[in-house]
Amino acid sequence: MSITEQILTLEHEIEHNQEHDLILKRRYSDPKIYIASGDLSKRWYVYFSFRNPVTGRLERMKNIYGVTNSYKTKEQRMRVLSAYRRNLLKLLKQGYSPFEDNSFLIAQEQSNSAEQNITNNKNGKQTSISKQDTIKVGVKPTASLKEEPSKPILEEPIQKEHQTNTTPTKTIKEAFEFALGLKEKVISVSTKRSYQNRVKNFLEWLDKNHKEITTIDQLDKKIVNNFLNDVLIKTSARNRNNYRTELSSILQTIEDNDLIAHNFIKKIPVLKTKPERNKTYSKELNEKIFSYLEEKDPILLLYIKFISYSFLRPIEVSRLKIKDINLISRTIQFEAKNSPLKTKIIPDILLKELPDLAKLNKEDYVFTPNAIGGKWEAALENRRGYFSNRFRETVKKHFKLGNDFGLYSFRHTFITKLYRQMVKDSSPFEAKSRLMLITGHSSMSALEKYLRDIDAELPADFSHLLK
Repeated sequence: MSITEQILTLEHEIEHNQEHDLILKRRYSDPKIYIASGDLSKRWYVYFSFRNPVTGRLERMKNIYGVTNSYKTKEQRMRVLSAYRRNLLKLLKQGYSPFEDNSFLIAQEQSNSAEQNITNNKNGKQTSISKQDTIKVGVKPTASLKEEPSKPILEEPIQKEHQTNTTPTKTIKEAFEFALGLKEKVISVSTKRSYQNRVKNFLEWLDKNHKEITTIDQLDKKIVNNFLNDVLIKTSARNRNNYRTELSSILQTIEDNDLIAHNFIKKIPVLKTKPERNKTYSKELNEKIFSYLEEKDPILLLYIKFISYSFLRPIEVSRLKIKDINLISRTIQFEAKNSPLKTKIIPDILLKELPDLAKLNKEDYVFTPNAIGGKWEAALENRRGYFSNRFRETVKKHFKLGNDFGLYSFRHTFITKLYRQMVKDSSPFEAKSRLMLITGHSSMSALEKYLRDIDAELPADFSHLLK
């Protein structure tokens, strides 16, 4: 039984002294209860931090479990933990320090507790120790104080217990690297890279603005919120929200592995953002762009036609390798946004545009900067970014297009065109059912939302209703 746990069995009520409390307040954090979001399969405990007299920094102390996790209901566990927290807070206010010898304090508590018991017995009150007020693991509590052993409860100084049983707190960098190491087993390479970049930027900001914050237990909501505000000011609400989401995901992994008590980023609100939307091209502008690229940049034009005719997203086109295109079955296999492996047909209009792929290396990428089919040692985001920049320099500057026009606009344009042609000869529901097979949306509701967002579905003329 640890010394910290034994201290918490003391039941003496300590009078609150406001002046004394103000002096001690900065020496420790208020004890808190961790309940694992109500999950009874995980360990619940009381935790707190205390300022190290040598380093001057708040350090996370050993979690206090006691007999808490032997109970099987939330109510029972909360009753036990509330007693632990209450008694610990009283002792901290009276001067208890995990870095010092607390023998005098313990002896005084035992003496006061014994006097209180004698008074209670004289008044005809029987004082019992309930199971939740003890932290002896695996030992049943005695029925009354008369049955308590006469030897002192504490047999060794707190300093010794703290030195031998406390696990060193990880630095913030170590904790984040640990979490990323676990996450990389379940996330894609691109997602991992995104996480790494955001963590790198956060750690650099932390080193610049809060050099005193080094260990993971010192990190708190206020510090992370300040970082997110800085991101918001320098970039956008959308980027700030993306940082919040990914940092929260990493911190959740850190919490799940008991390196912190709780993921406080969950309490930081998501900001409302103005959705970005790529406009659709008019028929005239679309034809002009295609004609211009036939002479100016045939590779970029074919890249765009994969987006336009097969309704792939730019990042999906950037992933394509020669082996993904089967000219015999006339299909394309690729990794989609909502599926690890998706298959689509290659329509004749696109099939006629393809060069001879038979002699090309199956492992080569379909699109490279200088040829159809070849090696390209670049990350996926960089490959996609390259063609986005190439489109901006080649097309957008020539036609003086705004930020709301891009590669994605071609997907919107041709899905709109296809839906409006389908709905001429069928009901909207039938048209959407056929369209969903072509576009690859995972559900009818997802497709309907998409069509609304790009204004593909327009009502018939309603002038006669206004007369």
